Amino acid sequence: MRETGIMVGYALLLSAVIGLCLAVVLVVTRHGHLYPNAFVYQSLNVSINILRSLPFIILMVSIIPFTKAIVGTTIGVKGAIVPLVAYTAPYLARLMESALLEVDRGVIEAFQAMGATRRQIIMRVLLREARPGLALGLTIGTISLVGASAMAGVVGAGGLGDVAIRYGYQRWEPNVMVTCVILLILSVQFVQSIGNVIARRLRKH
Repeated sequence: MRETGIMVGYALLLSAVIGLCLAVVLVVTRHGHLYPNAFVYQSLNVSINILRSLPFIILMVSIIPFTKAIVGTTIGVKGAIVPLVAYTAPYLARLMESALLEVDRGVIEAFQAMGATRRQIIMRVLLREARPGLALGLTIGTISLVGASAMAGVVGAGGLGDVAIRYGYQRWEPNVMVTCVILLILSVQFVQSIGNVIARRLRKH
């Protein structure tokens, strides 16, 4: 549980920052938005689609040289964080993009009419108005990350997935497998509940 928590925590933090930056760029460079730029939008859009189309196991194996160059290893908790970020950041970018696109364009136009700069609109309108959707997106991304961290156990990344593979599957100990599954289910339920509460409070606020 501790190793799974470390993997998910670090990967979520990095993925959230990268994903939010990508989402903002995707939104503001669209046609008719704050910084319309077809080349930047299409390039980023295609790149994110390519990364999202790869199953996690294939992505993790394909970027082994990159992972080793970044953290010096491809196994253990450290070796799992890089592929987890590469897998989750594009996914979060899409979820956050959807949340940002739900912001009423009338509000943006009102701030523009009052003389707000584009940077102010991004920080004080887009990101503030989209907070409930961003919170739900992070919740869904976290749940996906928990599942991916379990799959990382196939290559000895540590955590519950590693325990389930080595002891539950390879040694055929059903009790270990069932325990790992129950812990993962409880983790997902806890994350979803917390995310729902946060999103509901932000929406009321």
